[in-house]
Parts: sequence; structure tokens; C-alpha cells
Amino acid sequence: MQTAESINQLYRDAWSKFATGVTVITTVEPSGSVHGMTASSVTSVSLEPALMLVVIGEERQSHGLIEATGRFGMSILHVGQAHIAKHFAAPPESRGSIDPKHISTLSKSPVIRDSIASMDCSVIAGHKTGDHTVFIGEIEAIRVDDGAPLVWLERQFGGFLSENLQQH
Repeated sequence: MQTAESINQLYRDAWSKFATGVTVITTVEPSGSVHGMTASSVTSVSLEPALMLVVIGEERQSHGLIEATGRFGMSILHVGQAHIAKHFAAPPESRGSIDPKHISTLSKSPVIRDSIASMDCSVIAGHKTGDHTVFIGEIEAIRVDDGAPLVWLERQFGGFLSENLQQH
């Protein structure tokens, strides 16, 4: 029989095999500063109305800020933005501030400048499950640009070669 500790580690190992895009979820602190976190637990929910979800651990500072503000930005990073993903993956108390040149605003929420897509979302529901909350956001504004996506696989950032993107 597997222990809870071994299941926890195997769970992490299993999910590390699942390639996923890399996003940054952004919101605003009471001081007006931009706060963000790197996230892979995001997905499309509905086309009509346009809804997406993000799953955030209750211990994360982003969790409380999104609950308080009722909104968040979501940016899908391009392969050249691994440094931004690493910045927002570090604990807030040890990462320092992000260079303002990497931040822009889409409607009412901060987003990552030059990402391949950004969305500004208003929270319409939050469902607590386990030690996380699933926040459902209604998209109020969206921007889409070209570029190859940054990918997370086996605890590493990477991407696709452009010739692989065009082959079917």
C-alpha cells in the first residue's frame, strides 16, 4: 500500500509528464502594485459567455488578492519569456519587483506585455476544493498576438521549433 507521502510525490511526477502552456495570473495589491503568479492550471470553460478558469492554492497571496479584487489578468507567455515565468514562480518575498517594462494593462487588469495572448477577467464564481480554489472568470477583454508558446514539461521550460509548429 502506498503512503500519502509516496502518492504525493508520484502525483507530482505524473503531472510533470503532462506538457502544458505557461501563463502568468496577475492582479493588483491594495497598494496598487502588480502581483502575479506563474500558473499552468488554467483552461477554457465556455464560449458563450466567454469563460475561463484558474486554480489557485489557498496559501498563495494571489488567492486572497483575487478574492478581494474580484478580477485577474491571464497572459499566455511566448518561448522567450521564461525569465518572466521564473520571476513569478518564485515566492513573492524573495523575487523583488518586476521591471515595469514587462507589464501593460488590458482594460482593467495588469497583464504581461508582449505575451502571445492576454485576457482580462471578472470573477463570477469561486469553488473551494481540496487546498485550492477554482476561480471562474468572465473575459471582458482579450488580445492575441503571434509567437511560439512557452511550454512546461518535466519541471523545465521549453518550446517548439517554428518548423514543428507548421507541420501537421
